[in-house]
Amino acid sequence: MLGRLFAKPPVGVWVIKQVDSDLLHLCGQGTLASRQRRRGLKKALAHRQYRGGVRMGHSGIVLNARLFAALVPLDDLELLPDGGARWQGRTWRVAEVPQRCWAFEGRLVAQPGLGGRLMSVEDVSAIARRVNRSSLSPPGRVEFRPANALEDPLRPARPREDRPTPSSARESQRDDELS
Repeated sequence: MLGRLFAKPPVGVWVIKQVDSDLLHLCGQGTLASRQRRRGLKKALAHRQYRGGVRMGHSGIVLNARLFAALVPLDDLELLPDGGARWQGRTWRVAEVPQRCWAFEGRLVAQPGLGGRLMSVEDVSAIARRVNRSSLSPPGRVEFRPANALEDPLRPARPREDRPTPSSARESQRDDELS
């Protein structure tokens, strides 16, 4: 009980998904999900050797630290009023990484978002380059036909009442279980 009252809060970090030449893809704040002592965690962060879980914001989602390019102590990165950040003695542009990209293991690219801010999205250009354009069929005519249009006309159709319906199949299973 007393340990909980006097326990220090978890170590807070800025979670950086990717570092480009002048751009940080920033997921936001997180806390380290570890039972190690604070001193050991801060030392591991300083040497970029932290291995373990990162609790993302207030979402409760815990992701492995290997998914991120950097975990920066809260005091070491400063968000600027213009939407940039100051880190490692440099000023960086910042792209916000949406939750759907937190666990993405590929490259991210920045696109303009709402209010002039940059948003990170998955880079799918490599996939687009691999698509064989000649194999894509042009939009054609759509033909609607009855459900049995592809059936063999010489084969007699099974009578409808012989086919079990999903509800009757479940009812017969329940009858077997009760007996």
